[in-house]
Amino acid sequence: MLDSEMIKMLVEGTRDTLYMTLFATFFGYLFGLPMGILLMVTDKEGIRPHSKGAQRAYDIIYKILDVVVNIARSIPFLILLILVIPITKAIVGKSYGSTATIVPLTIAAAPFIARMVESSLKEVDRGVIEAAQSMGASVGRIIWSVLLVEARTSLLVGVTIATGTILGYSAMAGAVGGGGLGDIAIRYGYYRYQTDVMFITIIVLVLLVQILQSIGMMLSKKLDRRRS
Repeated sequence: MLDSEMIKMLVEGTRDTLYMTLFATFFGYLFGLPMGILLMVTDKEGIRPHSKGAQRAYDIIYKILDVVVNIARSIPFLILLILVIPITKAIVGKSYGSTATIVPLTIAAAPFIARMVESSLKEVDRGVIEAAQSMGASVGRIIWSVLLVEARTSLLVGVTIATGTILGYSAMAGAVGGGGLGDIAIRYGYYRYQTDVMFITIIVLVLLVQILQSIGMMLSKKLDRRRS
């Protein structure tokens, strides 16, 4: 049965889940956004330089990033969680708890975010990019003033999707002492057969995803109205 101690634990678990999700999303974009931009720019249909030497360099960069992102995305999160334990210990000093879980969450989120950013930037009208190039805009100027501005609505939708995915990953981390609602669901709902706790944690997780998704979609719709 739910008592004051259990309610307090669920509140703390919700706090820890949001803490892991939001920080992992932030750090995921800190690494994933530049990777996604590089993937788009260095792609054959990206912002290609005229020099053949520079084009070869772009091809090499794209192939390396493409392989790294594909490999990282292919590893199931629970396996990745175990694989990066030495890295987590080196950065945080321990391999369990909500703060430690942010490390594998970030590593799992960054390549996923990179692909979404790449896809969003590729949706930008090619004519707009070519117009900026014809006016002599540098690659950096095109990225900052054209690509990111034109793709902002799609990028914001991507943030919403990434946040929901990372929140799901954080719940999986509970299987190995990652903290948060997932940890509560495993320890009480699974090991102690307290199905009421299991159902409540599921309901809270679903509500969190819905709230975060609603906020993201509302902001993206506002940006769409401003563009129109």
